[in-house]
Amino acid sequence: MLWLAQSLFGAGARSTALTAGEQAYARHEYVRAAPLLLAEAERGSPDAQTYIGYMYQNGFGVPRNYVAAAGWLNEAAQQGQPTAQFLLGLLFDKGYGVPQDWVQAEFWLILAASQAGAKERDYWKRIRDGVAQKLTLDQLAEAQRRAYGWAAPFAR
Repeated sequence: MLWLAQSLFGAGARSTALTAGEQAYARHEYVRAAPLLLAEAERGSPDAQTYIGYMYQNGFGVPRNYVAAAGWLNEAAQQGQPTAQFLLGLLFDKGYGVPQDWVQAEFWLILAASQAGAKERDYWKRIRDGVAQKLTLDQLAEAQRRAYGWAAPFAR
């Protein structure tokens, strides 16, 4: 989707392969973008990991594989990449490639929404709040506790 490219462009210094992969992705040349982005994802780039995760999630230039999508999105989410956190939260909400876990979904969606850019903020909050409605108050408190515990070291 175009929003993925828009939310990831402009995130600091990028390698030539990452930029070329992003440009191919933006032109919907997914088969061309996949190996470029995969190489950068394997080097640890959270933006490339997010692209590759999304591509596996949707079968863009690679076979649809929710387990691979979840793995790549988790790598990026653990590095604080908000789009990856949002997408990983969606996978946990539906149980695609991971066990369905609304508490874990809410955890990732809380983190993503807290870092959302202006264009994504309202939508991501609506999704987060929709998942929250599936939780008991204890489960919601657990998701919030996890999110606070995860984010707290970065806030110092």
